[in-house]
Amino acid sequence: MTKVIYPGQTIGIIGGGQLGRMMALAAKEAGFRVAVLDPAMDSPCGQVADIRIVAAYDDQQALAELAEASDVITYEFENIDYEGLKKVMDYAYVPQGAELIRITQDRRIEKMELEKAGVPVAPFVIIESVEDLEEQVGKIGYPSILKTARGGYDGKGQVKLTSPEDLSEAAELIRNTPCVLEKVIPFTKEISTIIHRNAAGECHILPIAENIHVNHILHQSIVPARVTHTIEKKAEQAAKQIAEHLSLVGTLAVEMFVIEDDLIINELAPRPHNSGHYSIEACNVSQFHQHIRAVCGWPLRKPILWESSIMVNLLGQHVAPAANQLTKHPEWSLHLYGKKEAKHDRKMGHITVMTDDLERTLFELEETGIWS
Repeated sequence: MTKVIYPGQTIGIIGGGQLGRMMALAAKEAGFRVAVLDPAMDSPCGQVADIRIVAAYDDQQALAELAEASDVITYEFENIDYEGLKKVMDYAYVPQGAELIRITQDRRIEKMELEKAGVPVAPFVIIESVEDLEEQVGKIGYPSILKTARGGYDGKGQVKLTSPEDLSEAAELIRNTPCVLEKVIPFTKEISTIIHRNAAGECHILPIAENIHVNHILHQSIVPARVTHTIEKKAEQAAKQIAEHLSLVGTLAVEMFVIEDDLIINELAPRPHNSGHYSIEACNVSQFHQHIRAVCGWPLRKPILWESSIMVNLLGQHVAPAANQLTKHPEWSLHLYGKKEAKHDRKMGHITVMTDDLERTLFELEETGIWS
């Protein structure tokens, strides 16, 4: 029987960033109390939580304190302590489990699990040493991309190989950590599919987003993605296969590359995702409300897209120029994450625009000059 968490009870969140903040706001709308564990005193999630526990993610005493305060525990990002989470499961309710963290923390394991799920991935090999790289790069060929097995985001922890001249830079990466070498597949678009599943096995998928990156950081998500019906169905089917294979509870974002009339799976994220932020305004249920429903054992809501939308990220360098133009754009929905310092390329917030003309709105956003 599925355990149900009711309003008035407490949801514990490991991680106090912007995803935790938006998760907490969704939970509080439904009457839940929120506890958060994060090393920062003034974390984005901590600013809106009822209980703040300031400690490292692998602090066993702090995790026990979170468990004591919470009726259910979830997490807002995947780079938390796997062993610590496993121990917490001995005395706390963690419906997502720890295996999803173990799998998505390590690209080697993630790639192998994707193959087991029967979904397409780019050809890859595991690289444990410089000798491995020299031996295996011929099998994968050029161009290829070397990624650290653990960590790395927004383009960090990876080296693109276009010729043997790039091997020396790649060797530096391998000296620090095991890696995965993937073949670079030319693609026409990058899309993401966000699927939610509860412990009863009920699952729903948000409308598919088309993602535009600048300098390896997500710039815009365009919804619905400008892809064929065939690609939509293949993306949904792949997401369902992966969710079922992993016995998902909660949220899983699946990043995919579109190649003509087919696709390959790039990466997984076992939590709400930057490309799903549009759903706060544009859908009858946001990715954060759906996540809370899933981990609390509630029935999920079938997502409906109210109107086509564009989500555009606000990095540190965009905050001031965007603020200066807010009074000109009543159609903008602004979200700022409560981070004090607007560092260059740091995600500070986002803007969502609902529209009946995607191309016109994309042009108008470009014309503001904020993101130039």
